[in-house]
Amino acid sequence: MPNILTYARVAAVPLVAGFLFWPDEPWARWTALAIFVAAGVTDFFDGYLARAWSQQSSLGRMLDPIADKLLVSAVILVLAANQTISGLSLWAAIVILCREILVSGLREYLAELRVPLPVTALAKWKTTVQFVALAFLIAGPAGEALLPGSITTGIVLLWIAATLTLYTGWDYMKASYNHAGGD
Repeated sequence: MPNILTYARVAAVPLVAGFLFWPDEPWARWTALAIFVAAGVTDFFDGYLARAWSQQSSLGRMLDPIADKLLVSAVILVLAANQTISGLSLWAAIVILCREILVSGLREYLAELRVPLPVTALAKWKTTVQFVALAFLIAGPAGEALLPGSITTGIVLLWIAATLTLYTGWDYMKASYNHAGGD
């Protein structure tokens, strides 16, 4: 069951991105948001259930962060394309995307050396802040109609996520230095 929830998060990626191709349609924004929130909830429950039911697996440990990165990256790219994220805020998006790619490559390299790079508590908070920021930005103009300032809130949270992203990326680099520095 935990891995099925992770697969569901991966399956949600094209759905969320697809609905965001109609950025001026409130129904599309709300549909994308509903799917995104459901996918975000699976991020909590897949790990929780895996631990509670003693069903932790190598596949799950590998796939869970990939599912998160796919979801976050796809949403950031589409929100940049439809200009929900624009101007200087694109730098926050670039920082997040670059860190996610860097850490994924680092994990792959260290896996070959059989060196684990466990997810830190701060990295989990970083992911949570990213998800909340992106939820506000997915709602976009439709969200502004219900809660004025939604887009600004999303942008501020995106910058907070980018800051956490830089810090946790640096943290992972330091943790892996003894292993990666030898080449």
